[in-house]
Amino acid sequence: MAATGTEQTGSKAYYVTTPIYYVNDAPHLGHAYTTVAGDVLTRWHRQRGEKVWYLTGTDEHGQKIMRTAEANGVSPQEWCDKLVEEAWKPLWEHLDIRNDDFIRTTEKRHTERVREFVQDLYDKGEIYQGGYEGPYCVGCEEYKTYGELLDGEGEFAGQKLCPIHRSPVEMLQEENYFFKLSEYGPKLLEHYERHPEFIQPESARNEIVNFVRQGLDDLSISRSTFDWGVKVPWDDKHVIYVWIDALLNYATAVGYGADQERFERTFPADVHLVGKDILRFHTVIWPAMLMANGLPLPGKIVANGWLMVGGEKMSKSNLTGISPQQLTEHFGVDAYRWYFMRAIAFGQDGSFSWEDFSARYTSELANDYGNLASRVAAMVGKYFGGTLPEATASGDAEQAVVDGLAQAAAKADERIGDELDFAGGIAAVFEFIKQVNGYLTEQAPWKVAKDDSPEAQARLATILYTAAESLRACAVLLNAVMPESSAKLWESLGAEPHLGPLAGQRIADAGRWGLLPAGATVTKGAVLFPRLEETK
Repeated sequence: MAATGTEQTGSKAYYVTTPIYYVNDAPHLGHAYTTVAGDVLTRWHRQRGEKVWYLTGTDEHGQKIMRTAEANGVSPQEWCDKLVEEAWKPLWEHLDIRNDDFIRTTEKRHTERVREFVQDLYDKGEIYQGGYEGPYCVGCEEYKTYGELLDGEGEFAGQKLCPIHRSPVEMLQEENYFFKLSEYGPKLLEHYERHPEFIQPESARNEIVNFVRQGLDDLSISRSTFDWGVKVPWDDKHVIYVWIDALLNYATAVGYGADQERFERTFPADVHLVGKDILRFHTVIWPAMLMANGLPLPGKIVANGWLMVGGEKMSKSNLTGISPQQLTEHFGVDAYRWYFMRAIAFGQDGSFSWEDFSARYTSELANDYGNLASRVAAMVGKYFGGTLPEATASGDAEQAVVDGLAQAAAKADERIGDELDFAGGIAAVFEFIKQVNGYLTEQAPWKVAKDDSPEAQARLATILYTAAESLRACAVLLNAVMPESSAKLWESLGAEPHLGPLAGQRIADAGRWGLLPAGATVTKGAVLFPRLEETK
């Protein structure tokens, strides 16, 4: 986890969040998928020149954490501390995640504000005391309705199972405090209608609209059968329901109740990235809580699909969990980031396999992109002593590349920056890379170089300038996805002395032609994407 170190001032920041992840175990590919997506999105908006705030963190209260800690012979706080410092934060740093903050729900800056928020709801008459009995999934930290439960088979025969975790639910009966969620159904439906972009993708929106139309029950917002959580301020025999606690991180992390100026220039989130299994919490409970306390609602709540291995959702419980480090060790961090954004349409379920990753890496990264960068640098070195020549003999072939870049840059900006279609945006850039490879094949500079006439040398210079300038644009357009390799390419092209650091390049300029000046020193650095060893 590497913070940007930029403090937001002035106009509202473009605020993006991941879910805060439950620390009952180490992070897996599913957690990393969402976090990389948020990182790519926020890096992209930074390169648009916008003020950005990217938040991630960990959810550390609740019965599941308490039981996991007990099973490992430590206190819940010790368990959370160990996992956060030894597993979660190191992974985000390893994956080159540039989050601006990391919130933990056990931090004082969070727990005190949660108590204040819930106290405000209580004072406004939005919370009342009552009793509840029903099936509860500890894994989801959620009461279930009988209609959504599954009938157990085999070892769970005769029991009712959670449809997500496929494990038996527990029957709970306790005195709780309730939030009047049922009163917010019509207001939520009105908001969904006025803001069709609020829930994405469309399938997720339809699911939530249908769910709310069936009528909402009031929500139990406290628990009294265990004490690992934030105490209810007016009744310390109860702790606040972990989801109420967790959702409020999006407000407490940016100054709610502590720094009003900072809060107003950051909140609400422009984009909440969530897994589809926690969609209802974010699209029903969270906006209702904000409505009840008179706070603005987020711009978009975007649900990504599940990562599948062998047709099953990737998780620890069904033994399909794969460590991200297993993949980065083999393919590299940049390729890891690229693959999951390139191969899986955000918002849909996607399948992962070593074979698919290997094939895409070899075809697109090593052969198309990496080889293009190596060839261009080698030819500039061979034919022009490493000094980028001037293009003085451009024609229709070059104009086609210029037009192709403009189209690719515009499409990538729209897809990634506005639509969160990472796969579509990256595909647009790689179509342009294919076009440049085709251009080099057709123009055959290695053949043109055999003719030492002034006309041929002008053509050779133009061809190589065209290819190098194309790579300049690719470094900018792929920087959000693959920052390490983009920086290496930027250095290889000798761009920084003339154009400044890569991080300062704007997306709006990526599609403009002719920014890399003739005279830049081009060097053939290390191969961007080395050939893979035998697949593990």
